[in-house]
Amino acid sequence: MAITQPTLTPEAAAPRRNWQLPVLLGPAAFWLFWFFLVPLVVILIYSFLTRSATGGVDWIFTFDNYARLLSDPIYVTILWRSVWIGGVATLICLLIAYPLALFIILQPAQWRSFYIFLVLIPFWTNMLVRTYAWMTILNNNGLINSFVTGLGGPRLTLINTEGAVLLGLVYGQLPFMVLPLYAAMDRFDFRMMEAASDLGANKWRAFLRVMLPMTAPGIAAGSVLVFILSAGNYIIPALLGGNKVTMIGNQLELWFRTAQNQPLGSAAAVLLMIMMVGGVIIYFRTTTEDDR
Repeated sequence: MAITQPTLTPEAAAPRRNWQLPVLLGPAAFWLFWFFLVPLVVILIYSFLTRSATGGVDWIFTFDNYARLLSDPIYVTILWRSVWIGGVATLICLLIAYPLALFIILQPAQWRSFYIFLVLIPFWTNMLVRTYAWMTILNNNGLINSFVTGLGGPRLTLINTEGAVLLGLVYGQLPFMVLPLYAAMDRFDFRMMEAASDLGANKWRAFLRVMLPMTAPGIAAGSVLVFILSAGNYIIPALLGGNKVTMIGNQLELWFRTAQNQPLGSAAAVLLMIMMVGGVIIYFRTTTEDDR
């Protein structure tokens, strides 16, 4: 005799859903509230306060911190440099990662995991250790200069330059561009390229009109990740750029630790978050339009 499972009516299932919702969302809500929302509110409030003469905070609300950040040429240059270097690093990562992800997706299925494994290998080593390795390579007496001078060439200035910072950022953030692109290409039906070719489009036109728009969500996701991690990076500019390439992450450390100017540092952090949120909004709009 077959035993049939009783079916729950909507009225009987409603109490079950009512207690499941807080139980399932409770841990995440607790974490986000205390470790994301509360620090964010504190930083936002501090950004409108005044620095005291002793390095503390006076509860005098003002907009001077934001006005100073947007009017002082030094701080404007640092903000612009952070956006510029972050944007260039994102573009370079895209130009490298797109053909790399396409190469991986075109390989036999049994080889794809191996290539993704090679892409993820750098994550096995701490970013600080990898950056010190690049310092050894780019140093005035490092591997590159030792090789160049050994051939009779001039000693090159590689360390403490924007180029060194860009190199470190691209090396460190490249996997964050490859993985979203690989996921987007994995969902792409390559038979559409054949269909475009049958309709008279050459490979370049088929790529621009078919494949590129349909992999745009992967481009947007990777670009947002790389830009956020690059523009706000602290370790790479500090070690490979030194005092000559100061970015917003280095300046924030200076304001909060050395200068004891928490209000100004909080205002800069809020401006940086606004830029990052703008990138996330662009990402969601791109993916939403693609889904439609």
